[in-house]
Amino acid sequence: QVRLVESGGGLVQAGGSLRLSCAASGSIFSINVMNWYRQAPGKQRELVAAITRGGSTNYVDSVKGRFTISRDNAKNMVFLQMNSLKPEDTAVYYCNIILLSANYWGQGTQVTVSS
Repeated sequence: QVRLVESGGGLVQAGGSLRLSCAASGSIFSINVMNWYRQAPGKQRELVAAITRGGSTNYVDSVKGRFTISRDNAKNMVFLQMNSLKPEDTAVYYCNIILLSANYWGQGTQVTVSS
């Protein structure tokens, strides 16, 4: 069984920073891609950032230059450093991995950015 646990969310003023962490545990041999998604109220869940095991990254346009995804392969952890936060970044942020064609999600962590 695979478990993902996120942490690091909270309330921050616009322009501030937060760092999200996600720890994967369980029957994991090797995780290729680790992702961060977010879902704002009334909106679809969207992919925010992705990182491969080798360190290649991809970001949604709205966060480029502000967010940085990183990972620790030895600890099966992924991080999301969020700088220059905007009110429109307010959402529940989810960690996601795919193993053997199965999607695994964390419970989510709330990020609220006040104006």
